[in-house]
Amino acid sequence: MRGTLSKAGLAALLLMLAAAPLAHARDDSVTSFDGTKIVLSFFPAEGLQPGQKAPTVLIGHGWGQSRDTDENSEGREDLFGALGTGTFRRAGYNVLTWDARGFGQSGGTVESDHPNFEARDVQALIDYVANQPEAQLDRAGDPRVGMSGASYGGGIQFITAARDSRVDVIAPDIAWNSLLTALFKDRAVKSGWGTVLWGAGNASGLAPGLVGGETGTLDPHIQSAYVSGLTTGDISDADRAWFDEHGPRQLLGNVRVPTLVTQGTADTLFTLQEAIDNYAALERNGVPLKMMWFCGGHGVCLTGTGEEGRLRNAVIAWFNRYLKGDPAADTGPKFEWLADDAKWRTAGGYPLPARPALIGNGTGTLPIAQSGSGEPQIAATPAANAVNVAIAKPAPDTQILGAPRLELTYSGTAGPAPNTHVYAQIVNLATGQVVGNQVTPIPVTLDGAEHTITRPLEPLAAAATASSSYQLQIAPSSAVYGPQRAAGAVTFSRIHVELPTIDATAAAAGAGGSGRANLQPRLKLGSLFRVAKSRRKVRVAITARGTLTRVVVTIKDARGRKTLGRSKPVTVNRRRKVTVRLRGPIKRGRYVVAATGRTDQGDTVSLSRRERLR
Repeated sequence: MRGTLSKAGLAALLLMLAAAPLAHARDDSVTSFDGTKIVLSFFPAEGLQPGQKAPTVLIGHGWGQSRDTDENSEGREDLFGALGTGTFRRAGYNVLTWDARGFGQSGGTVESDHPNFEARDVQALIDYVANQPEAQLDRAGDPRVGMSGASYGGGIQFITAARDSRVDVIAPDIAWNSLLTALFKDRAVKSGWGTVLWGAGNASGLAPGLVGGETGTLDPHIQSAYVSGLTTGDISDADRAWFDEHGPRQLLGNVRVPTLVTQGTADTLFTLQEAIDNYAALERNGVPLKMMWFCGGHGVCLTGTGEEGRLRNAVIAWFNRYLKGDPAADTGPKFEWLADDAKWRTAGGYPLPARPALIGNGTGTLPIAQSGSGEPQIAATPAANAVNVAIAKPAPDTQILGAPRLELTYSGTAGPAPNTHVYAQIVNLATGQVVGNQVTPIPVTLDGAEHTITRPLEPLAAAATASSSYQLQIAPSSAVYGPQRAAGAVTFSRIHVELPTIDATAAAAGAGGSGRANLQPRLKLGSLFRVAKSRRKVRVAITARGTLTRVVVTIKDARGRKTLGRSKPVTVNRRRKVTVRLRGPIKRGRYVVAATGRTDQGDTVSLSRRERLR
């Protein structure tokens, strides 16, 4: 009969649908703004049928590496925090991977994730995604796209999101805030990592040209900084300026997308301080934000990686919430960290309320000899030759979290090196390990006069027990940094160190801990209502559990990019109606409504949601 389908026809149709080919992975390339060829691989989401569309995740690779070409790869969450192509595809995302310029099969000169080079390469990749039949679009030329990746693949996310508003969400892993503080803290050169990075960069750039790809090169500043650092222990001002301009420190004010920052507690290349600085800058932007510290990264985890899948699940939930737009996706507390007891703890933000620090005081004289520090290393170890300062014994269940503070008053003579450092580290005497494998260079002026210097040490995450005992070591050299080039001695007339501890009630321990996010005040937004006749004012109801100060409601366009208006700061206790003054008449359509406020502990509480105005 007309208008009906027989059982045989229905069976045939179902068979045809079942046999419809899945979308296939494909290799391709784009030509960047300066003619550089950037090679890529595009993988449709697992199970995606012809005609179906999905959001796309761009995954960048690490320094000296090349793109992931395995559509089912898992990544190395346990070591580097990185998720593979297969993990995202199974979660319902298309994936694009690429060889960064100068690496793998791509041509060009490696510019260390420069906003005017590598970021523009990614813009060409986003253009490519916009033309793929499997890509979900927000509008023509604007695909629904997020970014993931570790290290070099983490840094590219910040600078791309700062440059291109089409990026909707990022999850930078073990990235940096400043290449100067990461590689040349207080003008000390990380010779261990420098050797690793320089060798890997040259090998990855040259080898593909011999086997069918394009030969890449390293920017001359990278070469000269390595040679100068290795031979003199310092780099030129020109090289310092070159590394400094790469960001992302200067660009973070332009990053306005949901961001999940992950960093390794054992990472001695890009230490926790790099993540803390990124987190603080992004928090000022009022974007949805979360930070996680795991045991791994550029370094060696000696204390256990904790609950399997914790980081992977958090990253996927972040993308589900902010790339797929699933309001049911639980992104968890704003801050999670893995202490050196291999237990995850959670809190509503960073920093946490402080408890009295663990104090150490001492004096001593340190001989300084011109000598190498052995084979270059990427993890600090206890020093045999050091001034040792005992630190007060902690109470049981004390959480050490954050950057210790060191004050030195000293005098001494040494020569002939103009750039002299000693090195400070915290040793857990119960385990015989340097906490987090972290060591901090301390610049000293050894001209015979008395000097005082105060410095934060690299941040730590340690869970102290009744048997824990900590000691500060000040050593003349460290294998993580370059050899000592001075000879002489330094006498410390005062050594004062403070290990930061946190309020135990502010954090929840264990896999299921909810953290201070559930203890501190929360915000709840009502619907848009009472639009003024002029359509230049909107009233919004706010509900808060507890008291929040400086609460501001902002209304943005559907993408959350352009601010259309904001309210004056108010204090909210329980419920309050707030007026948002708009820059122009508001029309029917979708908008993003966001609210931020401050707790009495100084933490920022924020939320946002999409709202349709009818």
